[in-house]
Amino acid sequence: MRFTGPDARAAAAGEITVQFRRWAIARVIAGRTYRTNAGRIDVTNVRAVDPTKLSKADARRAGRPTAEQLLSELPGDPAHPLWRIEFALATDPDPRAALAADASLDDATVADLTLRLDRLDRASSHGAWTRQYLETIAEHPGVRAPDLAASYGRETAPFKIDVRKLKNLGLTHSLAVGYELSPRGRAYLERTRASR
Repeated sequence: MRFTGPDARAAAAGEITVQFRRWAIARVIAGRTYRTNAGRIDVTNVRAVDPTKLSKADARRAGRPTAEQLLSELPGDPAHPLWRIEFALATDPDPRAALAADASLDDATVADLTLRLDRLDRASSHGAWTRQYLETIAEHPGVRAPDLAASYGRETAPFKIDVRKLKNLGLTHSLAVGYELSPRGRAYLERTRASR
C-alpha cells in the first residue's frame, strides 16, 4: 500500500490511522504488517464501507476535514467497493534490518543465498543479474538508481524492483540516494568472490 506525499508524512508521524481505497477486492489483510513509503504498518482492520455513510471522524482520521473532500480525492473506479483500512505504525523491529546486519554467514547460509540468487537469475527475462548488481552497488554506493539502471540499459522502475529482491534477502540497504551493501551483503560477496 502506498500513501500520497502528504499522507506518507502524516502516516509516518502517526497523525493519520485510517486510509480509504477503491479496490475491486481488498488488497491488504487485517493482522498483517506491510512495508510502505510511510514505513512499516500493522493493518488492524479492513472492511468495505458505504461511501454515503462516511463520518467526519473517519475523514479526520484519514487526514481530511470532511467526508466530501475525502471522497473527492480518492482515485480509482467509483464502481469498486470503498475499503476502510485501519492501521498503526509497526513497533517491532524490522526482521529485514536484523537479517541485513548479520554478517556471520556459515556455509549453509552462503549455500542458501547462492541458491536463492541463482533462482532469481534463472527467472529473469534479462539474464543473470544478481551478482552484477551486488558488485555494482559495492563499487558505487549512494549512486542514484536511475544512473545505475542506465548503466545496464534498463528502466529505473524494474531495476529498483530487482534491487528490492536483494534487499529482501538482507543483502542491500536503501540510502536517501541510491543503495549500499549491508554487512550481510558484504560478507556474502567476500565469501563467494573466490569461487566465481
